[in-house]
Amino acid sequence: MEFNQTELTAQVAQTAKDFARQYILPHVMEWDEQQHFPVEVFKEMGKLGLMGVLVPEQYGGAGLGYFEYSAIIQEIAQVCGSIGLSVAAHNSLCTNHILTFGNEEQKQKYLPKLADASFIGAWGLTEPNTGSDAGNMKTVAVKDGNDWIINGTKCWITHGKSGDVAVVVCRTGEPRTKNNATAFIVERGTPGFSAGKKENKLGMRASETAEMIFDNCRISDAQRLGEVGSGFHQALKILDGGRISIAALSLGIAKGAYKAAVQYAKERHQFNQPIANFQGISFKLADMATEIAASEMLINNACHKKMTSTHYTREAAMAKYYASEVAVKIANDAVQIFGGYGYTKDFPVEKYYRDAKLCTIGEGTSEIQKIVIAREILN
Repeated sequence: MEFNQTELTAQVAQTAKDFARQYILPHVMEWDEQQHFPVEVFKEMGKLGLMGVLVPEQYGGAGLGYFEYSAIIQEIAQVCGSIGLSVAAHNSLCTNHILTFGNEEQKQKYLPKLADASFIGAWGLTEPNTGSDAGNMKTVAVKDGNDWIINGTKCWITHGKSGDVAVVVCRTGEPRTKNNATAFIVERGTPGFSAGKKENKLGMRASETAEMIFDNCRISDAQRLGEVGSGFHQALKILDGGRISIAALSLGIAKGAYKAAVQYAKERHQFNQPIANFQGISFKLADMATEIAASEMLINNACHKKMTSTHYTREAAMAKYYASEVAVKIANDAVQIFGGYGYTKDFPVEKYYRDAKLCTIGEGTSEIQKIVIAREILN
C-alpha cells in the first residue's frame, strides 16, 4: 500500500522541525546531563498545537490525525528523544485517554488545558511489581459513598512528578478477575497524591520519570473515567495508540542517528579518502536506509489502520516492535561508524544510542509485542 504524504502532513512536520531546531537543539546535552525536564518548552509547543495534536478543535486542540502526529514525533525525536518521548506520552496516553473515554464534562474540563499545555499530563498503569503483568496491579480504589479512596504506588511514570493531571488505572475488584480495574483522573494537589522517587536513567534523561504515590487519596466519583471495571480494557486500547507513538519516536531516533552517520562518513577521511567509500561503512549505511524505509511503511500502515478501522492492535504492535529494535541497531551502527568519537558526548550518536533502548521497553517490551502479534495472527 502506498501512503502519499499530504501537504498538511508536510507543513506540520516542518513546523515541528523548525521548533526543534530553534528551541530544543541548543539545549539537548545540557538538559540530558542535568536531567532537566524543560516545562517551559512544552508550554511553547502548546501554543503551536503540538501538545493537543489529536484533540478536536472544539476542545482547543489541533484536530489532526495520526499521520501528522507521527510526523511531529519523528521530527522532534531526530533532535532529542527525551522531548519526543514526553510529547508522545502527553498526547497519546493521558490526553488521549480522556478524549477517548471521558464524558463531555471531563473533556470540557481537561482537554483544553492539556491541549495548550496549561496542564502537563501523566498516565499511571505500571507498578513496582507489575510491569508486563499489569492485570495483577496492587494500587486499589475503594468506593466510599460518592467518593473513591486510592492507595498504592505507580512507577516509571512519565511526568510523575511535574504532571498537573494524571489518568490512573486502579484495581477495583479481585486480583486477576475480569473487569477488575477502573481508570480515574487525579489532579496534582489532591490530598494524598504525591510524587516519589525520580529515576536516574541511562537515556531519555530530560523526560521526567518518577513514582506517583497514593496514600488515602480521596477523589469524587465524577473523576471516574467510564464504567467501573472497564479500566484495563481502556488501558489496552490506549496502549495500541501509544505503540504507534513509540514506533514514531523510534523512527525519529533512527533517522537522527542515520543522518549523523552519513554526514560523518562523507567528511571523515582515512587512507586519503572518505570512509563512506569503504564497503564496511557503506553496507552499514545501506542497511540503515533499508530498515528506516521498512519502519516507515509499518508505521504508516498502523496509522492508516488507526484512522480507518476500529481494530489495529496487530499493526501497532508490529510497527512498535520492528521500529524500536531497528532504532537500537541503527544507533549502535552509528556509534561504530563514528569510532572513538562516537563514544564521546561531543558528537550526537552516543545519545541516540542511550535513548533508543527505552523504545524496546516502554508501552510494552519487544517480548510483549511478540505475544500480542502472535495472538492476533493465531486467533
